[in-house]
Formats: sequence, structure tokens, C-alpha cells
Amino acid sequence: MAVVKIIELVGSSKTSTDDAAKQALAQAQGSLRNIRAVDIVSTGIRGENLDEFRAHVRVAFLIEGSEVS
Repeated sequence: MAVVKIIELVGSSKTSTDDAAKQALAQAQGSLRNIRAVDIVSTGIRGENLDEFRAHVRVAFLIEGSEVS
């Protein structure tokens, strides 16, 4: 049976919420293997001038050794 772990991240970008989500995924790909899904939980705009886009994402990855045979 496969076991999947889910972590939550917040990415940010000066460009768009899509880019903020991509930034979060790119960061996760640098340290996680076997990523199986990314779900965007919410998006928003932050900052003093409302010029920072954010994306709250859930990243699901397979725990090593739990692969389905």
C-alpha cells in the first residue's frame, strides 16, 4: 500500500498567483522526491502596496518504501 505525506507551503511572486504557486512547487522539487500532486488551497495579494501575490498550496509526495507493487 502507498503512503502519501502532505505538506503546506506558501509561494510568493511579484508577477501573479500562478507564478507564486510555481515558485512554491519549484522550491519543493528541490528537496522532495516522488511528488504526486499539488493542490492550490487559496491565493491572495499582500504587501503594503498590494503588490505581492501569494499562493497557499498542498504538496503530496509518496513516502519512500511505500510504493505499490
